[in-house]
Amino acid sequence: MALLSLFAALLALILIGVPVILSLGAVGLAGMLMDPEINPALFPQKMFGILDSFSLLALPYFILAGVLMSEGGISRQLVRFAETLVGHLRGGLGHASVVSSMVFAGVSGSSTADASAISSIIIPTMKGAGYRPGFAAGLIACAGTIGAIIPPSMVMVVYGSMAQVSIGGLFLGGIIPGVLVGLALMLTIKIHTFIPAFTELRVTTGRFRLSEVFRATAEVWPALLAPLIIVGGILSGMFTATEAGIVACFYAFLVSKFVYKRLNLRDLPKILLDAAVTTAMVSGIIGVAGGFGWLLTYMQFNELALAALTAAASGKTGILFLLAITMLVLTMFVEATAILIIFVPVAVYIGNMFSVDPFQMGLIMVMSNQIGSTTPPVAVLLFVTTSIAETTFDQTVKYVWPFILAEIAILVVVILFQPISSAIPHFFLG
Repeated sequence: MALLSLFAALLALILIGVPVILSLGAVGLAGMLMDPEINPALFPQKMFGILDSFSLLALPYFILAGVLMSEGGISRQLVRFAETLVGHLRGGLGHASVVSSMVFAGVSGSSTADASAISSIIIPTMKGAGYRPGFAAGLIACAGTIGAIIPPSMVMVVYGSMAQVSIGGLFLGGIIPGVLVGLALMLTIKIHTFIPAFTELRVTTGRFRLSEVFRATAEVWPALLAPLIIVGGILSGMFTATEAGIVACFYAFLVSKFVYKRLNLRDLPKILLDAAVTTAMVSGIIGVAGGFGWLLTYMQFNELALAALTAAASGKTGILFLLAITMLVLTMFVEATAILIIFVPVAVYIGNMFSVDPFQMGLIMVMSNQIGSTTPPVAVLLFVTTSIAETTFDQTVKYVWPFILAEIAILVVVILFQPISSAIPHFFLG
């Protein structure tokens, strides 16, 4: 009963517009105050304890690297590269937005950065070509989730540090699922081209020219090297995931300043401030979610969840489906990072009970978490792309569902076929 009261209070505060960080903090602290056996000083202690992690030091560096790459013109080069590859297809601009997101995912590590950077560049072009703003916004919001699946990934850094799973292994595990999500979105666009109402999708950006591909590749190759340096360095043992974030920052600065020459030194204070604000927001959510998560563990939420799930499903596959559905539903109402932090201990506990591969569990949780962040009513990525497309939220929601279903289909494949998410990590890491 006490657990239900906590969740009801949390949901009520969020629905009336209280920020997630304040809602989690207020409900978590109130829950501790209601139990005379708990010292309220434990709440800030647990907040500090969850943030006192070497792995989490990677977050501010990857955030800064993403801002540097966005401001340094790398995203614009990636969009042009994508257009030369797939712009000649029907629905070419839609395909280009997905390919751009896939490539930028290997640079930014953030779904929000992916969605905002790509949409700000390609949505005006899509609207000029006759694409419906809501369609473009919904597509790029879903494509933005690839930013947290294809390595590097800040969400995987958070999950790995919480679950004590190799972050490098999670990065490797995201390669195949991330590519599959991109292909599923492109297939969905292709299906739309056969619908008579979507005549604008039959417009192409011209014929395929290999010379243009070579020219675009020559311009974009420094950006394409970023994921290879980051993931390759981690796998070779040259640096840890945290040190990889520092390398990413220096590489992003050098490429933006000296290769593309779009970064001015006078822009650095604003870039550093933007990265610091984002880091503070994410760290604050992680901290209060950690305190709230400890309270749930103390109230034996893990055991209750295990009992409920095993009563509702039998076997490992059924449990994984229920965990994924639970994560999808929760992220429809609560900010994705907060839910991930709260839900990680439960998922890991249940996964260990059923001998679930840690990399498969990690990818299922990350993918469910990100898909949920595109599903109303709390859909951060939809709000980002809707504002850039200058349309209404209702119009974006109207067109987003086919793309959400395509991503859920790939999530089902990852649940049913473990090697998709675990074969590459185990091959390289043993």
